[in-house]
Parts: sequence; structure tokens; C-alpha cells
Amino acid sequence: MKQIIAVHDLSGFGKCSLGVVIPTLAAMGVRACPLPTAYLSAHTAFPPCEHSVFLDLTAQMEATLAHWGELHARFDGFYSGFLGAPEQMEILEGCLSARRRDGFLAMVDPVMGDGGKPYRTYTPQLCRKMAELAAHADVITPNLTEAAILLQEDYDPAPTREKAGDWLRRLSLGRRRSVIITGLSLTPDALGAGCFDRETGEVDFAQAPLAHGTFSGTGDLFASVAFGKLLDGASLSAAAQAAVEFVSLAARATLERGGDPVEGADFEPLLPLLAPQKV
Repeated sequence: MKQIIAVHDLSGFGKCSLGVVIPTLAAMGVRACPLPTAYLSAHTAFPPCEHSVFLDLTAQMEATLAHWGELHARFDGFYSGFLGAPEQMEILEGCLSARRRDGFLAMVDPVMGDGGKPYRTYTPQLCRKMAELAAHADVITPNLTEAAILLQEDYDPAPTREKAGDWLRRLSLGRRRSVIITGLSLTPDALGAGCFDRETGEVDFAQAPLAHGTFSGTGDLFASVAFGKLLDGASLSAAAQAAVEFVSLAARATLERGGDPVEGADFEPLLPLLAPQKV
């Protein structure tokens, strides 16, 4: 099995972050070694209450990486999502610099906001640090809000194909990294992503049937599927299409079951669909 470093928070209740990343990649034949950034009793779509738990794990991150170094652990890739402090991003920049080698794939999902606004914890300083970390990635997967933040542009919830293509090219930093922008809708009944492949210089779009509702954790699910496909040798456009289709399927299955989108998409019963194909 390929082995990667998975950097994200861990939420006890609600389907998101490491609770999505680890089983999804495992189904795809990838061992995700978790490097938690924080522990939350429930993900942030639920309102805080008297007994809400948020445990910052910044102090444990550097020690964990040092321990893995003592164990001579070898990794094939790196995937990061939600980060809560500038110090965490500095730790991860050092991690990427130390582990770079041929065949190592680094994906950064620059989790900073949604719906046109940064998350309340994401200060301008934190957004700048995220942009610095993302500069080390081979692939980034921002949503439309995060793409606008990275480009210092006004948020556009429905960019044209031409504008999306321009954003994708500019986010590639002169073809230094590939880019997938999620949450792009080209028709009223579909939702998906746009991608720029640094190897080919081509822009492509992936779409799947729209499931009406706001589902927590679908960005994490999308990035996990796309990353697993890329590790297996898929092209960027094929990885994006597979991720779009799987997220759409999970979201529609949740609605059919009468599930709560706030809790997240019912992806678990569908994981066998991601198993690597035998040749």
C-alpha cells in the first residue's frame, strides 16, 4: 500500500476531515497516517454549546513528525486540509521540504472559507500563511471562495467557463502546480469542478448531477477521492471527474435516505466503488 501523511482536524461527531479522509483513502488502497491539527467534539457546522470541545494539537504535530523520522517512516505523499494556526503551516512547510523526492505527491486543500467569506477563525495573516503553504503543493483544491482569497479577487459564485479558466491558470503560478477549483456549476442542474493540469497546460471541467442541499465534509470527500486517484496514476481530469461523481452519488444517496446534510454525506456504503480495479 502507498502511505501518505494526512493532516486535518478530527471531529468526533459529523462526517468530515480525518473521519472522511482515512476510510476513503483506505478503500482506495492508500494508508493515511493521521497528523491531527485539532480535536473537535463535533464539526463546526453544529452550533457551539456549553460542553463543546476544541483541543489544539499544534504542540503534538512537530513531535509526531520527529518520531516518524526516528522510525524512518517513508511516505508517498502528503495531503493537508483544515489548519488552525500559523505555526502549523510553518511546521508543514518544513515537513514538505524534508520529504520531497521523486514520486512524492503533495496536495493542499487550502481550507479558509465558503459562501464568499473566510471562516471566522481565518484572519488575513492566516490566509497569507495558507497561501505560502499552498505554494509548496503539486496540487491544490480550493473552492470558489478560497480561489478568490488566494487571487485577492472578489468572490464570484457563478463564474463563466472563461473566467474559471483564467482563475485556474493564474492559480497554477506559471504551471508550478496543478489546480482543481471545486463548487463550479456550468448548468443549473449540475455541480462539479474545473481543473488545470500543469503537465499538459490544459483546462478541463467535470460535472455531475446536483444534489440540493448544503452537505458538510464534501470538500474533504472530494479531495480524498481525487488524491487517491492521482496516487494511482490517473490524470488530473480523470481524478476530478471521479471525485465529482462520487460526491454527487453520496449526496443524492443521503437525500434519498432522509439523512441530515449537516451531519455529512452517507459515503460509507459506497466505498467499495472506490476499490482499485484488478487488472
